[in-house]
Amino acid sequence: MRTIDAAGLGIGDDHPPRIMGVLNVSQESPYDPSVYDDPGEAAAYVDEELIGEGADIVDVGLESANKDLDVLSPDQELDRLDTALETIASVSGDAVFSIETRYHEVADEALSRGFDMVNDICGFADPEMPQVCRDHDAAVSKMASPPNLERPGAIEDVDEIYEALTQNGFTDKTIVDPAFGGWSEAKTHADDRETFRRLREFRGYGRPMLVSINRKSFLKTIAGRDTEGALPVSLAATSMAVERGAHVIRTHDVAETRDAALVGAEFARDRTTADGDVAVEELDVTAPGEAQRHLDRIGTDAPATTAATRVYELDGLDAEQVGRLRAAAAGTDATVAVGSEGTAALVAGSLAGLAALVDGVTGDDQLAAAVGRFDIRRE
Repeated sequence: MRTIDAAGLGIGDDHPPRIMGVLNVSQESPYDPSVYDDPGEAAAYVDEELIGEGADIVDVGLESANKDLDVLSPDQELDRLDTALETIASVSGDAVFSIETRYHEVADEALSRGFDMVNDICGFADPEMPQVCRDHDAAVSKMASPPNLERPGAIEDVDEIYEALTQNGFTDKTIVDPAFGGWSEAKTHADDRETFRRLREFRGYGRPMLVSINRKSFLKTIAGRDTEGALPVSLAATSMAVERGAHVIRTHDVAETRDAALVGAEFARDRTTADGDVAVEELDVTAPGEAQRHLDRIGTDAPATTAATRVYELDGLDAEQVGRLRAAAAGTDATVAVGSEGTAALVAGSLAGLAALVDGVTGDDQLAAAVGRFDIRRE
């Protein structure tokens, strides 16, 4: 996993989860507590409510990304940039300042005049954005989007989201963002939930990952909460996101999100790493799709089903069923370990081996139905 330096701030597996607080200098932005048009008031908010509460990064938005609003032109965004620049010049606290924009002209001007990194909500739909970030040696968060500067994040299918993140390549300091939220009418809460379930797959790029899930509808509807009451579900999801490998959490609730992220980091799996002549890293692989991302990254045709394993316990077996299991496992990499009483067994193996075992169970409908519930996702 690549670790990046964002103006001196380390982001990656070797660092704590980073919190990105939000400031908007656009009156049309939907979250009122973060909206300011007076630089002095905005700076006070940044110092007290963002940096003061634990934000490592402050993301400054020049316009709302609401799909129902007109998109500003580069010149219109540039007209608002002075307010943002006056704000960060007045901030006394220490943070990395990110400019949220889809235009390379705005990014270039902002990076030239005091900003440290870019949050590109259109995912390099502007093909000149990557080079601008390279020229400034700036970190850039790249949100999955279509190749259209007016349609940020409007992708539903998880596999298409993954592919969209490759649009116009990466810089050495790119952070990937799978784009949660209602960016299009077609995108459903089920789409966002599936993306969250498969969050580990986005580590397959070998680059740090940002998630923006604060008070999102796909979480609110789980508990039946409105935006005002959605903080608890956001915090629960934050811990899960960090445990699944997210490195940056974008939020309006900085202090609470920081604490939730630290809990997630504390109980995340120990991704063993070692540097030297031969570097070692334990990858998060729990399903073929996750394995496939890493296999694609290193350029191999090896089957993904051999790169992820499962262990299942079956209880209530009789002697004949144990025999059928062992026979089905013969010739595969699956193993069957039977308990001392002979009624319980652990079945373990690669997904390919388990699939072969499932196919090999014959002559017992009850046993076939039981092993048919193995989550081996052959696709």
